[in-house]
Amino acid sequence: MVQTPTKSATKLPPSKHEFAEVIHRLEAGGAMIPDTPENLMQIIAIWKAYAVPMDFYWRDLLYIAERVFLNPLPFFKYFLPQEYLDLQNHYSGDKADLRVWRGTGSAHPELLEFMEKGETGKIPRLLHHLWHDRINMEFAEECMRAMLWHRGMYVPINQFDPYLDSDEYKANADRAIKAYFKKDPFMLALHKAFPDLFLEQCRQMSYYSNLGLFWEVMAPVFFEVSDLYDEGKVKTVPDAMNFLVNGIFAIAGRPIYHHVLIDGETYEIIPKSKGFTWLYEAALPYVEAVFYRTSPFRGTKSYNAQAKEVPDDQKDFHYGVLYADKFPVGTAGIPPTLLAQDMLHFLPPYLMDYYK
Repeated sequence: MVQTPTKSATKLPPSKHEFAEVIHRLEAGGAMIPDTPENLMQIIAIWKAYAVPMDFYWRDLLYIAERVFLNPLPFFKYFLPQEYLDLQNHYSGDKADLRVWRGTGSAHPELLEFMEKGETGKIPRLLHHLWHDRINMEFAEECMRAMLWHRGMYVPINQFDPYLDSDEYKANADRAIKAYFKKDPFMLALHKAFPDLFLEQCRQMSYYSNLGLFWEVMAPVFFEVSDLYDEGKVKTVPDAMNFLVNGIFAIAGRPIYHHVLIDGETYEIIPKSKGFTWLYEAALPYVEAVFYRTSPFRGTKSYNAQAKEVPDDQKDFHYGVLYADKFPVGTAGIPPTLLAQDMLHFLPPYLMDYYK
């Protein structure tokens, strides 16, 4: 019997790509950064610093979606009432549906302390706000607008977005709009003359709720992994990443909905019974819209179509977190700077000591 000799596999020369080490590490199942104690420390510190303002973001997003709603002059939408500061997170505290963080279910103690004192000391809340000595909710709203503007992502897996154009959604929104303006004949007349005006605002409120429910999950996950690190139970970068992934997927099926409270009555614009879930209807669109796409930061690019500084197709937008330009990131008033300022207030002492 004649046997055909097997050919030896061609050996490729070592890659000379500048990111070859990163590529090989990812192919081997590793993380994007090397597993070192310093890297782990910085990852956990950043997650913790992000989680505290996030605890404000999700509460205020839900407050705006549920209570402020279509207020044409929402001057005090960033002034969280005590009811929402006491609102129990579904994934932390003694009353949690699934307890991820062992801490409190109400607003984080560090957040409450900052809201009271800020950087300027203990002064009336309105003065803190006017001095901009507060949590920058503008960052959260920019993330929400990115999700709203880049609609249609991951359809048909994501059914939340198509539902916003359905007759059922329009009927639910119409009932809520009429109930909200029932004592304002001018606004009711405006709604009758231009029915799409408040409907589009209602869609935006639904994305406020979507993002708020998304971040309600992420905050306790970050808080808990930070506590575990402090206790010496998270010792490697893979440990941290595995906890994050396991925590997320344990809650992947949480419902995404939009309810509005008007004069003590609840209007279900997007009922829980629709079956929209955290992973498909919130997490996936969030990652695509915020990490990859977003929009050019105001003041850094010309929005003039003739200038050709902005892509014609939204699919070509690449202004997200992963593409952050080093120059505009330090510019006042743009989203990354707003977030960085928020996080600066809550950096763990060990990170501050590391960079001294």
